[in-house]
Amino acid sequence: MTSSQEARNWLRALPKCELHLHLEGTVTPETLVILSARHDSEPLTLEDARALYQYKDFRHFLSTFKLICDRLLTPDDYALIAHKLMRNLAMQGVVHAEVYISCGNILRWKPELSLEDVMTAVEGAVTGFEVQTGVPPPSMMWIVDATRQWGTGPVQKVFCHAAKLKDRFTSVVGVGVGGDEAAGPVGTFREAYRAARKAGLRLTAHAGEATGPVQGPLEIRTALEMDVERIGHGLAAQHDEDLMTLLAQNQVPVEINVTSNVLTGCCPSSQDHPLPKFFEKGIRCVLCSDDPAMFGSWCLDEYVLVHETLGFSLQDMKTLASNSVTASFLEQDKKESILKKIRQHDIPVE
Repeated sequence: MTSSQEARNWLRALPKCELHLHLEGTVTPETLVILSARHDSEPLTLEDARALYQYKDFRHFLSTFKLICDRLLTPDDYALIAHKLMRNLAMQGVVHAEVYISCGNILRWKPELSLEDVMTAVEGAVTGFEVQTGVPPPSMMWIVDATRQWGTGPVQKVFCHAAKLKDRFTSVVGVGVGGDEAAGPVGTFREAYRAARKAGLRLTAHAGEATGPVQGPLEIRTALEMDVERIGHGLAAQHDEDLMTLLAQNQVPVEINVTSNVLTGCCPSSQDHPLPKFFEKGIRCVLCSDDPAMFGSWCLDEYVLVHETLGFSLQDMKTLASNSVTASFLEQDKKESILKKIRQHDIPVE
């Protein structure tokens, strides 16, 4: 590989799945200006919007995330951002995405907005994308996201809605909890997760992201005990050798978000990220972007970063892409089809 651009082009053509992606976190400052013009008496300027995307710490990031959600007030707003997401994913070589929708925020702050109407809008954006653009979109699934710091009642309510949405929309496949991990330990929601699993929903959880070297590993272990199928972030596992061994032996997918972890202050720098250690231990690592518009790094950018900054070979990148497929909630035949394309994506001779 003779140049950075050639490497980027090769990585773009590498089929990949994006499994840790928040729909609201794909709203760029430019799109936020459009939403603000729709809803604010004094609309944000582009300069105002860009200033909101400069974070001091994890709590500051969460407050900015809420400001974006506050301007998603109608099904048309969600259709707009879903359409723009399709375009961006297609440009990155993402063939399948499983996207969180912050239904907890909708139920808490916008009770007049029907979750069914929101899902109808985003599904319409997906099905209409190729007709409008001529570009085949990636396949899409949706994960209903609850906000953990609001307690067990709101999380149970969100998961209950998720079960109803699953019955109406086949693309709604799972549930998860995000938000302030310290204020809402995952074990608090054991019963809600048990009910979701009984309803046929797949289980994910943010765990070990911002809770430090003591509480973080406990959060991850608790999530595993609750049969959570994918761990979001999982940074704190680096502090527990036995936990890393457990994750590797059981091949539990860990959704890795390097740029996100750095910009929220959860990791000092990309060079300090535990991804290389996890990968060496045999943990099934999956590269994801988390909130790409808010962090300025989309899925393809994360692949480029890991290849160029962390020194992963192109063969390693194929392994990470394969991990993203096997960790997905796709049916097995669809997984095999993508994995075959990854195997056939030849590494250029130096």
